[in-house]
Amino acid sequence: MKTSKVYRTTQARPNTDSLVKPGELVDLVELTPLTLADRRIYNQLLENAWDDIEKPVSHVIAKSSLRGSHNSNDRVGESIERLMGAIVKVRTTKDGVAAIVRVQLLGGNIETERRDGILEYEIPARLRKVIKNSTIFARLQREVMFALSSKYALTLYEMVQKRGNLKFKSSERFSIKELRGVLGVPDGKLTTWSNLKNRAIAPSVIEVSELSDYIVEISPIKTGRSVTHVELKWWPKDGNAVNAAERELSFSKVGRKTRTKERAGQGESFGEPLKPRPAWLDRMGLPLRAETYETARLRYSGFDIYHVEREWRDWAKGKGDPKDPDRAFLAFFKKFAEANPV
Repeated sequence: MKTSKVYRTTQARPNTDSLVKPGELVDLVELTPLTLADRRIYNQLLENAWDDIEKPVSHVIAKSSLRGSHNSNDRVGESIERLMGAIVKVRTTKDGVAAIVRVQLLGGNIETERRDGILEYEIPARLRKVIKNSTIFARLQREVMFALSSKYALTLYEMVQKRGNLKFKSSERFSIKELRGVLGVPDGKLTTWSNLKNRAIAPSVIEVSELSDYIVEISPIKTGRSVTHVELKWWPKDGNAVNAAERELSFSKVGRKTRTKERAGQGESFGEPLKPRPAWLDRMGLPLRAETYETARLRYSGFDIYHVEREWRDWAKGKGDPKDPDRAFLAFFKKFAEANPV
């Protein structure tokens, strides 16, 4: 009897548009909080070392490639020091049993002080072993990684990219404590659900839904009166929504950040479940797919989705059943929104 060959993360290759990150390093828990710049730089260090990531060797990278839009190397040095001091908890398995590995993200390094100098660094041995045994990974689009404006958004993006291609799973439940740990929310910060939602979750959901290939939703789950868990849901966008994400990436980051703040402040597209479909609309026809309603909400904020659906169904009477009702509804919604701007 043949056994299927295990595909390991190290067999996946980065390319000009994307890089690979082991799944164990996506859902890690920071014991030392990192910044957005730290996370981006670490992803670049992993990519640069990828061909020899399993080997006990030093890796070399030009500091200029880590600076981003900054003219100074100071921030690079500060990030490297935080990564060296960062201890993380990585969930893995040992001998078939669930286990937690506590490890530093970055080993010893040498930074030449010239402006056009290099950084020579090492991946800790224990972490190399985790990466070697990894079989799940996230493929991160380089353009999206640099466009996201907060570490919470980047982490959420990585979480969804890790899970997006799972065949039989499109949601996952986290306790508030687990979510805070994975997002890297510092102890003592955003301690209430309201603050966590408004400052970290809502803006991140909006950004990731706008810029990535997935629509994302995070719904609160209560035990009694308190929010104790959340459910993360994701589903791939249709072609039109993917094109919209590509257009959004081409816009100014400053303008995009302002729009995200405004939408998050209004509680828009945060991912609270849609209100129940009205009974009178149920009598007009079977509901569309949940993804279709969510796509409409993200594309056409400010509209009453069910009102537009009634308009569509009234308009479609006598025209025959469409081959693809969901696509037909979204096409109608686009024309409706253009004709009735809010």
